[in-house]
Amino acid sequence: MAAEAVIRFAAILAAAMTIAAVPASAQTNAANPEQTNIDCRNGTNAAGADCAKDGSGGGDGAGGSGPAQAGAVFLPALIVDLFPNPVAPPTPVPTPRPDPATPPADTQAGPPAGGPIVSPTDLIPVQPPRAVVGDFVPDEVLVTVDGDAGAVQQIAASFGLQVRSQRQSRLLGTTLVRFGIPDGRPVGVVLAQLAADGRTQRREPNHVYSLQQAASIVNYAFDRIALDAKQASGENVRVAVIDTGIDDTNPALAGVIAGQFDAMPDVPIEKRDHGTSIDGLIAGVGALEGMAPGARIYHARAFEGGKSTMDVILSALDWAADQDVRIINMSFVGPKNELLGTACRNARALGMVLVAAAGNNGPKAPYGYPAAFDGVIAVTATDAKDGLMPQANRGAYVFISAPGVEMVAPSGAGSDVVTGTSFAAAIVSGAIANLLHAAPDRSADDIEKALAATAKDLGPKGRDNDFGYGLLDTKAAGTAKE
Repeated sequence: MAAEAVIRFAAILAAAMTIAAVPASAQTNAANPEQTNIDCRNGTNAAGADCAKDGSGGGDGAGGSGPAQAGAVFLPALIVDLFPNPVAPPTPVPTPRPDPATPPADTQAGPPAGGPIVSPTDLIPVQPPRAVVGDFVPDEVLVTVDGDAGAVQQIAASFGLQVRSQRQSRLLGTTLVRFGIPDGRPVGVVLAQLAADGRTQRREPNHVYSLQQAASIVNYAFDRIALDAKQASGENVRVAVIDTGIDDTNPALAGVIAGQFDAMPDVPIEKRDHGTSIDGLIAGVGALEGMAPGARIYHARAFEGGKSTMDVILSALDWAADQDVRIINMSFVGPKNELLGTACRNARALGMVLVAAAGNNGPKAPYGYPAAFDGVIAVTATDAKDGLMPQANRGAYVFISAPGVEMVAPSGAGSDVVTGTSFAAAIVSGAIANLLHAAPDRSADDIEKALAATAKDLGPKGRDNDFGYGLLDTKAAGTAKE
């Protein structure tokens, strides 16, 4: 072993002396050496595997000022050959920069300077995909955006979406955008992906809502809710109704409609019965007199074929708020949607009384919205003997009962017998119009408290899941003290 070590040391000295005698131009320290040669010398690249094959160590001198002299030896290569280095730890691999289409959770998404190149399948949600409850439009989401039209376009490009509509919402206090999903991604996945962009404040499905008319004789409602038909009046009280289109040629609506708005102008009007009945029950005149004759109806058409979507309903609500109405009647039901909840809270904060149908989907149905939101008066339907309509929804959100089974109401150009919590809601809206006509300064909170305190108890004592506080008593509510 000692002799072998001496021989190796002598070889090293000889090599060193040889290199010392060679001009600098003969060495492989070329001004622009190839990267492979550098890697061979440093042992930092897999190219080193090829370095050993030719034995040159990259020392061909090609980048020097003259031809390499024969016999020159590259010392680092000789050392490596004689004294193999121990295995070096792997060189750290730099962390790749994130793709512009996958922003970190705490930054806002935006397109790269050269324009977005997005593959939606590469987007990584910062939240688990949402489980979406209820009926909804399968290729749309609704998003409130903190930013201008440019920000909306950036979000669409970054997340592979289409801008189908956008507007400023009064009740939401921000820009509401309806994005389309052109590639078939599930709504729950897109909602989770959008959470990565701080400019998207609220993200919701575009839920579908349904009118609440049960399948199908004199109007008994006046008697049951203790409202004298001869004294009933809602004169000049502004009431908004969000419903189907109406037949404003029906005699019961003569002079009743103060304003109309079509929230779905691109959809032809085919059905007018439901909306005509609701308006007539609230403020109809003539043979089919409503609960509050003289009330001024502001009618927003937001349903066709008994269906509507969240974006359309929000548009109708914003319009209603702009009309300075005191009451909003919502005779429809659908799943919980936080955008609708926010709009309802803000409308209530503006002093509006919100009345909604509890739903006709049966005792085991989930809560119906908007009725189940706080600050909304949820109305269930009873018959001429104060019995609960069998199809009515049940739950702790039910607030009050009112007639809604087999009532005669205006319909189309004539009249019809109608049943459903939709129509019970209209009865309550008409009764509240009477209360506001008699005392215009009463607040929405006071109206709600008076209805609860004076209702005729039905079913189990106290508020219950079937009848709420009980049957509406307009006369008692009118005399209740604040």
